[in-house]
Amino acid sequence: MMTFSAYSYLTNYAIKQAFHHLGFPDYFRVELAIAKILGALVLLIPVKGQWKEWAYAGFAFTFISAFIAHSASGDPISNRIGPVVFMIVLLLSYFTYHKSKTEQQ
Repeated sequence: MMTFSAYSYLTNYAIKQAFHHLGFPDYFRVELAIAKILGALVLLIPVKGQWKEWAYAGFAFTFISAFIAHSASGDPISNRIGPVVFMIVLLLSYFTYHKSKTEQQ
């Protein structure tokens, strides 16, 4: 999910226009794409320490910020619901990860 959106951030002209509509500069779109790719890699590969926690937190901040940006720019509810749905999916993934981590110990 995050790698696909990162790819879209870098290649899709409509996404570029959406970032401009929200008032963000081009470099922010590129930085966010790189952060999403790195975060997705951290969640997919086995890493030690708190790296996965940071990736989950970063994605949560991204979804919350997306909801706020779409709301502040006056976008319709159809544009605001996406970040909320993805936040729910992220929370399910987070709690599943912690449950499996606890069961392994």
